[in-house]
Amino acid sequence: MTQQEALVILKSGANVFLTGEPGSGKTHTINQYVAYLRSCGVEPAITASTGIAATHIGGYTIHSWSGIGVRRDLTKYDVDRISQNRNVVRRVGNARILIIDEVSMLSARTLAMVDAVCREIRQNQQPFGGLQTVLVGDFFQLPPVSTREEEKQETLTHTRENSRGLFAFSSNTWSALNPIVCYLSEQHRQEDSVFLNFLSAIRRGEASEKERALLRTRYSPTRKDGIAQLYSHNADVDAENAGELEKLSGETKTFAMESRGPEKLVLSLKRGCLSPETLSLKEGARVMFTKNDVTMHRYANGTLGVVTGFGEDGYPVVKTNSGKTIFAEPDEWRIEDGGRVLARVTQIPLRLAWAMTVHKSQGMSLDAAHMDLSQTFEYGQGYVALSRVRTLAGLSLSGLNQRALEVHPEVRVKDEEFRTQSAQARERFGQIPAPELQTLHANFIRACGGQPGMGRVAKNQKEKISTYETTKELVSQKLPLKDMAKRRGLTVGTIIGHLEKLVAQKTIDPECDLAHINRDPTRFKEMKKALEAVYKKEQKMPLTPARATLGEGYTYDELRLARLFINNE
Repeated sequence: MTQQEALVILKSGANVFLTGEPGSGKTHTINQYVAYLRSCGVEPAITASTGIAATHIGGYTIHSWSGIGVRRDLTKYDVDRISQNRNVVRRVGNARILIIDEVSMLSARTLAMVDAVCREIRQNQQPFGGLQTVLVGDFFQLPPVSTREEEKQETLTHTRENSRGLFAFSSNTWSALNPIVCYLSEQHRQEDSVFLNFLSAIRRGEASEKERALLRTRYSPTRKDGIAQLYSHNADVDAENAGELEKLSGETKTFAMESRGPEKLVLSLKRGCLSPETLSLKEGARVMFTKNDVTMHRYANGTLGVVTGFGEDGYPVVKTNSGKTIFAEPDEWRIEDGGRVLARVTQIPLRLAWAMTVHKSQGMSLDAAHMDLSQTFEYGQGYVALSRVRTLAGLSLSGLNQRALEVHPEVRVKDEEFRTQSAQARERFGQIPAPELQTLHANFIRACGGQPGMGRVAKNQKEKISTYETTKELVSQKLPLKDMAKRRGLTVGTIIGHLEKLVAQKTIDPECDLAHINRDPTRFKEMKKALEAVYKKEQKMPLTPARATLGEGYTYDELRLARLFINNE
């Protein structure tokens, strides 16, 4: 599913689980949705499962927003006390849309607790008290922190207030919410097809000797200069950064974090901020930017560089690995509620970057990283570390254990289900006429107390037509699908989506304009047989029943392409 297709579903007001591989644009899509809501006068409640994730999106942790705090269980007495908290009642009662980022790190039990609070405060027994609930994350990332005793208890408990397993998707709350799955398929981080296939093999649980042999080509006992080191444990990171800074000659410059707002909220921001309260730098220090430069786009969260000096104002001057010189000025992290800034901290958006933990690297895109995964102890930890870098050439590896290439087996099984559900949702919404979708979007905005932004809809429609015309031009050049995707910087699946639209608009003819696209005659014959069998039953050609007949050896993209030609016969 493309980001645009996911936005269409989000704007409908449906409960959504937005997921996808690292670099697929989950955060970007949510930011687009938030901007759209605000343009219509609707302020969403933006939360995240961890402090670090919350600072990235300028929101609360879900624990703070809902008032559950650090509780591991929620009694009726607890719910009653929380429902007497004026701030929590105002936040939850006034909300219309609840966004929870990094849901993979939220336990099933915690999700159920938030649900119970929302239903009580809003006096509505629908999931989350009737809020549009948008869950964002990738369960192949780091799992929830849970003790062995908690896992045992959660496995044995089957009540609504608790869960049936460790992961959020295993809770009764998730089942009751029944979110539409939007599985993003575009890739904006990994630029290397070989490396992308390698990461996909880990997700499928199919990392074999072939994948290990590929990693062996990247073995290096020591880190090259200018490359960040990833560790599993904080102690290793702190020791290396302090030691390397000490080796540098010259004066140490320190920058103290400034803060405004209630102590509790400020403390939450400080815990989540990747820049330290006291930042110590010297000329020659390896550093990393800890925030996206949303105004001038000079750097992103994860951009690496070296401090080359300090300007007249005393702030550090950084030369990035790409050769760009940046004057690093203080930036702000804040907690907002209903458009009001409740608390803020200000600091230079830098941290020492000779080393960092895998945990804190989650969400970053790195040009290069050196890592020792020999002490990996958690499912997904190795995958998170490896997927931080954009290309195989940017990876440097000094150690590896078996767990580093393992993902949680329960997640792997669930992922197949998510992909199928996403394909079904994509097809279902793709059949709704555009005027009907616009009416659906407008009605939801009105129900939230906002005003539909028709000008924005028209603009998006214009942009959409433009991208289809660009693909049509590449079709006229008789380019293969892969070459069209490469030219556009998109996935093959997205290009097929463009072709479906162009065929529906009758601006291209598959037999004439797409005759150059290679089709395996045997496979096409089998797909045609399966799709036509489905058509006889349903008078349309949904992909999921056809693929169920054919088996997993056939991809949805293959079937979509075959359907183009069959429908044209």
